[in-house]
Amino acid sequence: MMAPESFDVLVRTRRSVFPKDYTGEEVDDNIIRQMLENANWAPTHKLTEPWRFIVYTGDGLKQLAQLQAAVYKTVTERDGTFREERYQNLLTKPMQSSHIIVVIMKRNEQKLVPEAEELGAVYCAVQTMYLTATAYGIGCYLSTGGITYFNEAKAAFALSADDRLIGFLHVGVPAHHNQTSKRKPIEEKTQWISG
Repeated sequence: MMAPESFDVLVRTRRSVFPKDYTGEEVDDNIIRQMLENANWAPTHKLTEPWRFIVYTGDGLKQLAQLQAAVYKTVTERDGTFREERYQNLLTKPMQSSHIIVVIMKRNEQKLVPEAEELGAVYCAVQTMYLTATAYGIGCYLSTGGITYFNEAKAAFALSADDRLIGFLHVGVPAHHNQTSKRKPIEEKTQWISG
Protein backbone atom coordinates (compact mmCIF):
# COMPACT_ATOMS: atom_id res chain seq x y z
CA MET A 1 0.00 0.00 0.00
CA MET A 2 1.06 3.57 -0.59
CA ALA A 3 2.10 5.61 2.40
CA PRO A 4 -0.73 8.04 3.18
CA GLU A 5 1.76 10.91 3.33
CA SER A 6 2.84 10.16 -0.25
CA PHE A 7 -0.75 10.32 -1.41
CA ASP A 8 -1.24 13.61 0.43
CA VAL A 9 1.74 15.07 -1.42
CA LEU A 10 0.45 13.75 -4.76
CA VAL A 11 -2.95 15.37 -4.26
CA ARG A 12 -1.49 18.68 -3.12
CA THR A 13 1.03 18.94 -5.95
CA ARG A 14 -1.47 18.24 -8.71
CA ARG A 15 -1.78 21.29 -10.96
CA SER A 16 -3.30 22.22 -14.26
CA VAL A 17 -0.36 22.75 -16.60
CA PHE A 18 -1.32 24.74 -19.67
CA PRO A 19 -0.12 23.72 -23.15
CA LYS A 20 1.94 26.91 -23.48
CA ASP A 21 4.03 25.55 -20.58
CA TYR A 22 4.90 22.24 -22.28
CA THR A 23 8.37 21.53 -23.66
CA GLY A 24 7.16 19.97 -26.91
CA GLU A 25 8.55 16.56 -25.92
CA GLU A 26 6.42 13.50 -26.57
CA VAL A 27 4.79 11.77 -23.61
CA ASP A 28 5.22 8.01 -23.76
CA ASP A 29 2.00 6.34 -24.94
CA ASN A 30 2.33 3.91 -22.03
CA ILE A 31 1.83 6.79 -19.58
CA ILE A 32 -1.32 7.80 -21.46
CA ARG A 33 -2.53 4.20 -21.31
CA GLN A 34 -1.89 4.16 -17.56
CA MET A 35 -3.84 7.42 -17.17
CA LEU A 36 -6.76 5.82 -19.01
CA GLU A 37 -6.51 2.52 -17.13
CA ASN A 38 -6.54 4.33 -13.80
CA ALA A 39 -9.46 6.50 -14.94
CA ASN A 40 -11.37 3.31 -15.64
CA TRP A 41 -11.37 2.62 -11.88
CA ALA A 42 -13.21 5.81 -10.95
CA PRO A 43 -16.35 5.42 -8.81
CA THR A 44 -19.46 4.70 -10.87
CA HIS A 45 -22.96 4.24 -9.48
CA LYS A 46 -24.57 1.00 -10.73
CA LEU A 47 -21.36 0.35 -12.69
CA THR A 48 -22.54 2.36 -15.69
CA GLU A 49 -18.93 3.40 -16.43
CA PRO A 50 -20.02 6.48 -18.41
CA TRP A 51 -16.54 7.71 -19.36
CA ARG A 52 -15.37 7.49 -22.96
CA PHE A 53 -12.11 8.79 -24.38
CA ILE A 54 -10.70 9.59 -27.81
CA VAL A 55 -6.91 10.03 -27.83
CA TYR A 56 -5.26 12.26 -30.44
CA THR A 57 -1.48 12.33 -30.89
CA GLY A 58 1.02 12.80 -33.72
CA ASP A 59 -0.75 13.73 -36.96
CA GLY A 60 -4.02 13.06 -35.16
CA LEU A 61 -3.57 16.41 -33.41
CA LYS A 62 -3.79 18.15 -36.80
CA GLN A 63 -7.00 16.26 -37.53
CA LEU A 64 -8.45 17.36 -34.20
CA ALA A 65 -7.38 20.96 -34.83
CA GLN A 66 -9.05 21.00 -38.25
CA LEU A 67 -12.20 19.36 -36.88
CA GLN A 68 -12.51 21.88 -34.03
CA ALA A 69 -11.80 24.85 -36.27
CA ALA A 70 -14.36 23.69 -38.86
CA VAL A 71 -17.09 23.24 -36.24
CA TYR A 72 -16.26 26.62 -34.69
CA LYS A 73 -16.36 28.36 -38.08
CA THR A 74 -19.67 26.78 -39.09
CA VAL A 75 -21.40 27.70 -35.84
CA THR A 76 -19.99 31.19 -35.38
CA GLU A 77 -20.38 32.33 -38.97
CA ARG A 78 -24.03 31.33 -38.73
CA ASP A 79 -24.65 33.27 -35.50
CA GLY A 80 -22.34 36.21 -36.30
CA THR A 81 -19.78 35.62 -33.51
CA PHE A 82 -16.87 34.38 -35.63
CA ARG A 83 -13.45 35.66 -34.53
CA GLU A 84 -10.44 34.96 -36.73
CA GLU A 85 -8.07 34.91 -33.73
CA ARG A 86 -10.14 32.20 -32.02
CA TYR A 87 -10.31 30.21 -35.25
CA GLN A 88 -6.51 30.35 -35.65
CA ASN A 89 -6.03 29.29 -32.01
CA LEU A 90 -8.15 26.20 -32.63
CA LEU A 91 -5.99 25.39 -35.64
CA THR A 92 -2.66 25.79 -33.86
CA LYS A 93 -3.03 25.26 -30.10
CA PRO A 94 -3.49 21.46 -30.24
CA MET A 95 0.04 21.10 -31.63
CA GLN A 96 1.45 22.40 -28.32
CA SER A 97 0.35 19.16 -26.64
CA SER A 98 1.82 15.70 -26.91
CA HIS A 99 -1.62 14.13 -26.62
CA ILE A 100 -5.17 15.43 -26.32
CA ILE A 101 -7.76 13.18 -24.77
CA VAL A 102 -11.34 14.02 -25.68
CA VAL A 103 -13.43 13.31 -22.58
CA ILE A 104 -17.02 12.18 -23.11
CA MET A 105 -19.89 11.18 -20.89
CA LYS A 106 -21.75 8.30 -22.56
CA ARG A 107 -25.27 8.36 -21.16
CA ASN A 108 -26.58 4.99 -20.05
CA GLU A 109 -29.45 4.10 -22.41
CA GLN A 110 -31.64 2.87 -19.56
CA LYS A 111 -30.85 6.06 -17.62
CA LEU A 112 -30.25 3.96 -14.53
CA VAL A 113 -28.90 6.92 -12.56
CA PRO A 114 -29.41 10.69 -12.76
CA GLU A 115 -27.26 12.52 -15.29
CA ALA A 116 -25.54 14.46 -12.49
CA GLU A 117 -24.17 11.18 -11.11
CA GLU A 118 -22.85 10.16 -14.51
CA LEU A 119 -21.13 13.54 -14.86
CA GLY A 120 -19.68 13.14 -11.39
CA ALA A 121 -18.25 9.75 -12.33
CA VAL A 122 -16.58 11.20 -15.43
CA TYR A 123 -15.07 14.06 -13.44
CA CYS A 124 -13.74 11.52 -10.94
CA ALA A 125 -12.12 9.75 -13.89
CA VAL A 126 -10.59 13.06 -15.02
CA GLN A 127 -9.20 13.73 -11.53
CA THR A 128 -7.70 10.24 -11.55
CA MET A 129 -5.98 11.04 -14.86
CA TYR A 130 -4.67 14.29 -13.37
CA LEU A 131 -3.25 12.44 -10.37
CA THR A 132 -1.69 9.77 -12.57
CA ALA A 133 -0.06 12.42 -14.75
CA THR A 134 1.30 14.13 -11.63
CA ALA A 135 2.72 10.84 -10.34
CA TYR A 136 4.59 10.41 -13.65
CA GLY A 137 5.81 14.02 -13.74
CA ILE A 138 3.54 14.86 -16.67
CA GLY A 139 1.36 17.95 -17.03
CA CYS A 140 -2.24 18.09 -18.11
CA TYR A 141 -5.07 20.57 -18.40
CA LEU A 142 -8.80 20.03 -19.01
CA SER A 143 -9.97 22.65 -21.49
CA THR A 144 -13.70 23.26 -21.68
CA GLY A 145 -13.41 26.14 -24.14
CA GLY A 146 -13.56 26.12 -27.90
CA ILE A 147 -16.34 23.90 -29.20
CA THR A 148 -17.03 21.96 -25.99
CA TYR A 149 -20.55 23.29 -25.53
CA PHE A 150 -21.56 23.49 -29.20
CA ASN A 151 -24.31 21.00 -30.06
CA GLU A 152 -22.61 20.59 -33.44
CA ALA A 153 -19.56 19.16 -31.66
CA LYS A 154 -21.62 16.13 -30.66
CA ALA A 155 -22.03 15.11 -34.29
CA ALA A 156 -18.31 15.67 -34.94
CA PHE A 157 -17.50 13.07 -32.28
CA ALA A 158 -20.45 10.76 -33.08
CA LEU A 159 -22.23 11.43 -29.78
CA SER A 160 -25.92 10.87 -29.17
CA ALA A 161 -28.22 13.64 -28.01
CA ASP A 162 -27.96 12.38 -24.40
CA ASP A 163 -24.16 12.14 -24.40
CA ARG A 164 -21.99 15.05 -23.23
CA LEU A 165 -18.69 16.37 -24.51
CA ILE A 166 -16.90 17.15 -21.23
CA GLY A 167 -13.76 18.75 -22.66
CA PHE A 168 -10.27 18.23 -24.01
CA LEU A 169 -7.52 16.98 -21.69
CA HIS A 170 -4.23 18.39 -23.00
CA VAL A 171 -1.18 16.36 -21.95
CA GLY A 172 2.50 17.31 -22.21
CA VAL A 173 5.87 17.44 -20.53
CA PRO A 174 5.95 20.49 -18.28
CA ALA A 175 8.78 22.97 -18.83
CA HIS A 176 8.98 23.48 -15.05
CA HIS A 177 7.60 21.76 -11.96
CA ASN A 178 7.59 24.66 -9.54
CA GLN A 179 3.98 25.69 -9.92
CA THR A 180 2.35 26.58 -6.66
CA SER A 181 -1.22 27.09 -5.64
CA LYS A 182 -3.18 27.74 -2.51
CA ARG A 183 -6.54 26.95 -1.03
CA LYS A 184 -8.54 28.59 1.71
CA PRO A 185 -8.52 26.55 4.93
CA ILE A 186 -10.88 23.58 4.90
CA GLU A 187 -12.28 24.78 8.23
CA GLU A 188 -13.95 27.64 6.33
CA LYS A 189 -15.83 25.12 4.19
CA THR A 190 -16.72 22.41 6.70
CA GLN A 191 -19.30 22.07 9.39
CA TRP A 192 -18.98 19.24 11.94
CA ILE A 193 -22.01 18.00 13.81
CA SER A 194 -21.49 15.41 16.51
CA GLY A 195 -24.05 14.18 19.00
